[in-house]
Amino acid sequence: MLEILSPAGSPEGVIAAVQNGADAVYVGFGDYNARRNAKNFTSDDFRKAAEYCRARGVKIYVALNTLVSDRELPAVAEQAKIACRCGADAFIVQDLGVLRAVRQAAPEVPVHASTQMSINNLEGVKLAAAMGMSRVVLARELSRKEIAYICKYAPIETEVFVHGALCMSHSGQCYMSAVIGRRSGNRGLCAQPCRLNYSAGGHAAEYMLSMKDNCLIDYIEELEKIGVSCVKIEGRMRRPEYAAIVTGIYSQVVKDKKTPSADDMRALQSAFSRQGFTDGYYTDNQGQDMFGIREEEKKGDQIIFATARKNYLNGEYQRVPVRFVGVIHQGEPVKLAAADDKGNRATTQGITPEPAFHREITSTILQTQLHKTGGTPFCCIGVKSVVDEGLSLPTAAINEMRRDLLTELMEKRKYLEPRKEGEFVPGYRHLNTEDNPVITASVLKASQLSKEMAELKPRVLYIPAEELAKDKEALAPFLEDPDITVAVRLPRIIFDSEKKEVTGLLTAAQELGIKEALVGNIGHLQYVKSLGFEARADFGLNIFNSQALKTVKDLGFISATLSFELRIEAIRDLSKTIDTELIVYGRLPLMLTENCIIKCSTGVCACDNFSGLKDKQGASFPVVSEYKCRNVVLNSKKLFLADKRDQTAALGLWGERLMFTTENAHECTAVMKRYLGQGDYEPGSYTRGLYFRGVE
Repeated sequence: MLEILSPAGSPEGVIAAVQNGADAVYVGFGDYNARRNAKNFTSDDFRKAAEYCRARGVKIYVALNTLVSDRELPAVAEQAKIACRCGADAFIVQDLGVLRAVRQAAPEVPVHASTQMSINNLEGVKLAAAMGMSRVVLARELSRKEIAYICKYAPIETEVFVHGALCMSHSGQCYMSAVIGRRSGNRGLCAQPCRLNYSAGGHAAEYMLSMKDNCLIDYIEELEKIGVSCVKIEGRMRRPEYAAIVTGIYSQVVKDKKTPSADDMRALQSAFSRQGFTDGYYTDNQGQDMFGIREEEKKGDQIIFATARKNYLNGEYQRVPVRFVGVIHQGEPVKLAAADDKGNRATTQGITPEPAFHREITSTILQTQLHKTGGTPFCCIGVKSVVDEGLSLPTAAINEMRRDLLTELMEKRKYLEPRKEGEFVPGYRHLNTEDNPVITASVLKASQLSKEMAELKPRVLYIPAEELAKDKEALAPFLEDPDITVAVRLPRIIFDSEKKEVTGLLTAAQELGIKEALVGNIGHLQYVKSLGFEARADFGLNIFNSQALKTVKDLGFISATLSFELRIEAIRDLSKTIDTELIVYGRLPLMLTENCIIKCSTGVCACDNFSGLKDKQGASFPVVSEYKCRNVVLNSKKLFLADKRDQTAALGLWGERLMFTTENAHECTAVMKRYLGQGDYEPGSYTRGLYFRGVE
């Protein structure tokens, strides 16, 4: 049966979810989770919550799904050890360095790949398995067809979000909140700029990035049939009553095979919605209908919330199977025993029965009393009894013995077998190279290439796979120069259904003599290696610490691009076990969207004739098309550090990348000359990015 995984943003949220049928809950423990603004849990809170869940047969997963710095990794490892001692059933992880640290600190606790890892194809699931993870939370953007294919061949469990908020950007690939306001979504402090209104193409401001909540309640049976292991409800930032209402309705659908009624759907909308729900990604029916905004709460909603709270605070969801055995013999104390599904046993003795003058105790009466487990998590599934005839026993005595047995079982269920712990060892710190970093360049379009740029000899040129065949004449000088390496840049998102076409593009790249590929998703690594390419890690892998650098080296990458959310000081102090690259110029990518903003705004495909988005302050954010009509929202200002090269050159980097997006060929050349100390180019307005101010 599908596991129902519910959000718990607070200790009360755990109770709300568990008492409405959740099979597992996920919580934030400490500061290293993707909902740092939720109440979250102290060590003592978590210990009590884990014990509460364990006694009731419910799993508790700990979200450690943010990017963390080298200085923070020891604290994360210690937190993992505490969670292990308290009974965490799994860690949910985004950062490849955190994965390495928790495997050292708590090697017996399973690890799940967060949706923040952007895993959206079978190869990504396989690599997660190879790295020791037992479950992958699949990208929300996958259709039923893509999910079914992955589940058919996946070597580990798969988890799918079925209800709750949808981000406009692919998870783990949104940097908008960080770049604009220093509140990083990858660090658990997203300010949700996607929920604001933007204008485009001269139209009045609209909520063009605010998506309706996801709702797949009509597809639960289908998800189970195609092999999904767990269905997940989003919402740790929402009130406990939300978790109670949504979990309760999904529990009835999953466990009782109930079809959701009109009242159920109204209750889901009352709990939270943004002008209704959407199933657009799952049904592969994207478009403007997927967007909506939060409406004001109605008075009737308060009644629903109050009822939900009263129910979960005053009841027990009966889920733990228990069997009883009773022996009533003349002249002997009554003996009762109970056993649960975990093999725990409890026994007790009562009073000695007396001869019956009025009401005789029978096996039927004994069974009836032992089945009365209301007010406890237990559900009686069987009673065996031996009862002599002609005896009398007060009902109250049986009830008291039953309560004693169940109390003893509850205490035994709280027990946790000790698990192995280890020490996080950062390892030897590699000294920074004193060599000056090389200049690399990435282009968005082949039309940005020129003979003049080739003459400036960038050490590596990254070009999108789909652009290679568009202007072979412009590409030729780069391919012919032995001092320049041309690498094919893969899209950050490649669904399994798109791999055949991408394989054709990569084959064409090989025919041109290209031997390296820039990879921004772990799901593409084995794919390109199997085709004979060497892989370089792009910024989409969110490499934030030295342990992540070690991991990508172990995976077989030959270089790694650092996260542009890092501070200069942190970059300098990284142990660079692999050639390390930093983006030092260009419009930083803020979002990678599955929904085509351009088409939703204009109604037509107008990739080359779209002015972008404009916020209320008048800042313009270009929107460019990527592979398969996905969109990238770019920053309004260009990152510019040419006048800071004395500082960046001292960071121990192998390479500094110029990322060209909206520039024409002439501008690209002018920028490269400035970074090589040969010109005076400077953008009209620019930003230093996050390197000097950092993120929260």
